[in-house]
Amino acid sequence: MEALQKTCLVFTIIGAVVWGLIGLFNFNLVTWIFGDTIIPRIIYTIVGICGLINIGILFNHIEQ
Repeated sequence: MEALQKTCLVFTIIGAVVWGLIGLFNFNLVTWIFGDTIIPRIIYTIVGICGLINIGILFNHIEQ
């Protein structure tokens, strides 16, 4: 489970960087790389799921 959470944490950090680029420069890196296809939607879905999985990291640290 720890490997899954670390992998999800990496995806979440990458997602945060992408959102930072959108917020600061109005530049969507994912759409720039993959174009206007279904792939960006899949990537955003994966990042969202990884963010939900990372909630487990938060609760693990609160319990300890």
